[in-house]
Amino acid sequence: MEKMAIGIMLGVGSDPMESIQKVLDVGVDNAQMGRPPDEYLSGAKFDELKKAIDEKGITITTVFCGYDGESYADIPTVQRTVGLVNRDTREERLRKTFEIADFAENLGVKRIAAHIGFVPEDTSSELYGEVVETIRRIADYCKPKGMVFALETGQETAEALLQFIKDVNRDNLRVNFDPANMILYGSGEPIPALELLAEYVDGVHCKDGKWPTKEGELGTEYPLGQGDVGIDKFIATLKKIGYEGPLTIEREIIGEEQKQDIIAAIELLKKLRG
Repeated sequence: MEKMAIGIMLGVGSDPMESIQKVLDVGVDNAQMGRPPDEYLSGAKFDELKKAIDEKGITITTVFCGYDGESYADIPTVQRTVGLVNRDTREERLRKTFEIADFAENLGVKRIAAHIGFVPEDTSSELYGEVVETIRRIADYCKPKGMVFALETGQETAEALLQFIKDVNRDNLRVNFDPANMILYGSGEPIPALELLAEYVDGVHCKDGKWPTKEGELGTEYPLGQGDVGIDKFIATLKKIGYEGPLTIEREIIGEEQKQDIIAAIELLKKLRG
């Protein structure tokens, strides 16, 4: 792929074949892929999916982990249901993460990523230690495969995430930097956060949003260039820190509006990327 190749975040629904076509429909050739239905993770359905990806000439840059029962309705719901922090769901979700890593390896993809949930603020707590050990287990599972595990930003400050990365202490732990998530969760200005985490960033989401207006609620996503990220500054900062990886557009709505917003985002990124 070219430097700063423009791609999309591909939410895979019940028909991954239909989803894959969306990549070509907006005029790009690479994508981060959401977790497909379980029947596509191995066996005949996997073979069908891999053949389609190969034949259409699409590069999958990352497979994102997703877990049953997650909800992003509001911040308390995210805290309760998302990722690997909750002890009641952690082991099953860890098993699923390993399964997704195997799926990605078989696709020839060298990167998986996830929202791991809100990392506990108290670094001396038992729960914080458990989450550190959980992410070590994922990184250690990925390591022999030559794969990295990337943490999606947003649910904690950049300073807290940096400390967490250092505490996990694995050289294949990376960051998938989503500037809008920093705003949507109210966790910090995205440009300084990007600069702080620069050495760990090996993937980004190009997404936009505006800050929350009420306690406990998420902010609002907007089309790229219409929110508070400052997408021009974001791309300029990526260049400054030497980032050359994909620019993955994420627009978390569905239907024709999503397609048109993505097409507009592609044109904007082409201008900013140069």
